[in-house]
Amino acid sequence: MSPLRAAYDPGVNDHHRGPFIVLEGVSGAGKSTLAGLLARRLDATAIHTLAGPHTEWAEVVNRQLRPLPQFAFYLSGLLHASDTVRQALAVGPVIADRYASSVVACHAAVNRVGLDQVRELIKPFWSYLVVPDVTFYLISSAASLRGRMRTKTDVKQDDIDLFDVPGRLRRLQENFTAVARTDPSAVMLTTDGRSPADLADAVVKYLEGRRVQSD
Repeated sequence: MSPLRAAYDPGVNDHHRGPFIVLEGVSGAGKSTLAGLLARRLDATAIHTLAGPHTEWAEVVNRQLRPLPQFAFYLSGLLHASDTVRQALAVGPVIADRYASSVVACHAAVNRVGLDQVRELIKPFWSYLVVPDVTFYLISSAASLRGRMRTKTDVKQDDIDLFDVPGRLRRLQENFTAVARTDPSAVMLTTDGRSPADLADAVVKYLEGRRVQSD
């Protein structure tokens, strides 16, 4: 291995003390609330894929950068998130609010490009990313998303664009569904008519079932 490759090697952590769980879906689906509940119930570390310092730059990046440098920004955030996950798994379970699927689905929807084009851009970096044990795709109707958005306290421009930009919500929903079809860790989780506590119960029950099957 050359010195350059060695510098970029993420290293291997063989002492994972819990599963790596990802929550995916469009804004307003309830990912952040569910991540907090699961972190408490599973004694897990909760992270957002666009963690600091990236989160403070996102609004400027979305407004001012063209699609390719914008993609590079979100890819950088994803790689940083993977490093954070790798470290946290040495302590216990990890719950991620968004991960690689969001980078692919959202970039494709916002910039009106095909999923395959985005997958090709991210392909050289797949081996760097920690692979989720399970990814829950939260599926919500437009009506329930509108209802949750009215009570959301940290509304961003992306949240506003979800309904104000013609076709944005439809493209996002279609992209997440398509990404989930090719994701071996995918579990679809419908949120309509279910409280965050109900969803947390469903996730914990699923994880317990997986653990029993693997024993």
